[in-house]
Amino acid sequence: MTTTRPPAAASTAPPTPPPRLDPRHYEPTRVPPEVRRYAGTPDTLAVGRPGKVGLLELAFEQVGGRTELTGHYQKSPLQIMRPLYFDPARPDLAVTFLMSTGGGILQADRLRTDLHCGADTAVHLTTQAATKVYRMEHDYATQLVNLTAGPRAYVEYLPEPVIPFVDSRLYQRTVLTVDPSATVLAGETVLAGRLARGERHAYRVLASDLEVRRPDGELIALDTVRLVPAATPGGGVTGPAVLAGHDVMSTLHVLSPLAPATEIADTLHRALAPHDLLYGVSTLPADTGAWLRLLGPDTRTCTAALHAAWNAVRHLLIDAPAPNLRKA
Repeated sequence: MTTTRPPAAASTAPPTPPPRLDPRHYEPTRVPPEVRRYAGTPDTLAVGRPGKVGLLELAFEQVGGRTELTGHYQKSPLQIMRPLYFDPARPDLAVTFLMSTGGGILQADRLRTDLHCGADTAVHLTTQAATKVYRMEHDYATQLVNLTAGPRAYVEYLPEPVIPFVDSRLYQRTVLTVDPSATVLAGETVLAGRLARGERHAYRVLASDLEVRRPDGELIALDTVRLVPAATPGGGVTGPAVLAGHDVMSTLHVLSPLAPATEIADTLHRALAPHDLLYGVSTLPADTGAWLRLLGPDTRTCTAALHAAWNAVRHLLIDAPAPNLRKA
């Protein structure tokens, strides 16, 4: 007599994540072809060697009425100092500086940062200085940022500018996973190069993807940037449909249920109007917020405009001005 066993029930447990130093953890699942075409083996330290994989994992939770760092893992060259609390309007806000011991991004670097901001947390995340992307002769570099904002969290992710040096190749992917009740302000600024040295759009490629998702994985918005100066004769990124001859590009995404998307967009418009810059403002899908992109001639002008937008949105959403971050 032959018996057969009923089929085993399908497992509903989530897949086990790969170990931190497994390439499946720190390598992007997809690298744009504009960057991937430079893949190769460096004649110095290769991908995955000591110092080439930078990992940073931070977890924030509300403890005793203010936000505390409750989880922390770092692997050089990425690191932080302890959170600071110096915003007089929001003493519960944990101001955290993301740092690099390497001084910049080198060829074959693979960097990954995971930021978890739990329910009711208030966090400001920034970098201690501009991110320098150095000259590359072999391969390319990648930078992954995964930011999760839990219920009713208030999170600001406003890093300093990215400066791509001559012949550099970088792909960065930022994924914002935002609870419907959370507020996230996420900014990005890119320079044409080392402007003080007259270096403009001499990099090979700068590719960037920013995704906004809900906790169930629903895609809310996707912002894709592909800057490839040599793609067309004369430097293909300086035309009127791209950067229009400007040296600085800044972007700010504001996701929040604390005000209607149209009101957020109108606030951004009013904040930028006094500044002599090219800019555009639009609402995001499903009344989730608004975003802006601006072009300017130098970092001082664009930084002032972006700060004005940040300050105006802060007043609208949490009735508090933007703090002085004391970087100078």
